[in-house]
Order: sequence, then structure tokens, then C-alpha cells
Amino acid sequence: MSGISGVSSLQAIQSSHDAAVSKSDAIKQKLDSGSDAKSASFAFADRLEQSLNSVADAQNQAAQSVRDYELGREQDLSKVMIDQQISSLGFQLTLNVRNKALSAYKEIMNMPV
Repeated sequence: MSGISGVSSLQAIQSSHDAAVSKSDAIKQKLDSGSDAKSASFAFADRLEQSLNSVADAQNQAAQSVRDYELGREQDLSKVMIDQQISSLGFQLTLNVRNKALSAYKEIMNMPV
């Protein structure tokens, strides 16, 4: 019986190895395809747009939670407060990123050529 279990364990190891190799090949291919500058700039722009949309969605969700609480549709005050905090943190992060980008822009514009 130990010979059969040894063969099955070797087959299991081989199949997990094959799966790991195929997964690493897929990751490598993904990294190679995203290496050019044009796709990187689109990726950054897309990521920025998604982030801003996410913050806007969080603000809309917080406003809706407050309305629902005021109208009696929502009974859980902690959920309303958490939605407001998520919205607030997202807005603060967006504002800080904007301020850093603006500061970097001003610094670049003041550099002597």
C-alpha cells in the first residue's frame, strides 16, 4: 500500500507544481504586457478614475444612509456612522493626494531650467 500512496503523492506534487508553473507564467505574461509606457499611463489614469468614482460612491452611500436613518428605514446608527467615516476618510485621502500633486507641480514649475 505504501508504494501506491507514494505514487499518488508524487502525482499530487507534480500536479501542484504544474499549476504553480502555469500560474507564474500567467503572472509573468501579465507583467510583460503592462511594461510599456503607454499602457502604464492608461493604467494610472484608469486607476485614478476608479479611485475618484469609489470616493464619490462612498459619499453617495453615506448620504443615502443618513436619509434612510432620518426616514426610519435604517435602524442601525453604527452603520450610518461607519458609512460617514468611510466617506470622510476617502475625501481626506483624495484631498491630500491632490495637495501633494499640486505641490509637486509647483515645485517642478519653480525649478530653474
